[in-house]
Amino acid sequence: MFEGASALALDSKGRMSVPTAYRALIKENGDGNVVVTLDKDDSCLLLYTEFEWKVVQEKLSKLPSFNEHTRKLMRIIVGHASKVKMDGNNRILIPPLLREIVNIDKSIALIGMTNKFEIWDEQTWARKLEEMKSKEISDEVPFEIATLSI
Repeated sequence: MFEGASALALDSKGRMSVPTAYRALIKENGDGNVVVTLDKDDSCLLLYTEFEWKVVQEKLSKLPSFNEHTRKLMRIIVGHASKVKMDGNNRILIPPLLREIVNIDKSIALIGMTNKFEIWDEQTWARKLEEMKSKEISDEVPFEIATLSI
């Protein structure tokens, strides 16, 4: 579904232009409606099509609601979710509060993660990428990754 990395600039109103390759996919999977929310671990935003967001909501709704970890997760992901519609010029507004929380100003990196995009401040992404590339791989690789054949 979503793959690759794109360097984009937000306009003065905080809108990003959706790369051409993904416009039809966003329209097909929710009539141009997307959900932008916080990532639970990193200083980035997540962008889901409306269809994929429903899948995420379904999974979250099955978690035990009285568990403190579930509540924290729900507050971060669902509590900050903003539904946005791609406009006629194929732009998506990144809500001001979310931009502020993850320090996104003008230049962003859009990173495809199969079922969603990550939206990073460009400089933050560059640092994160260098950090990931320089880390040694531990001996404790999860089974799902160790057995992955791509």
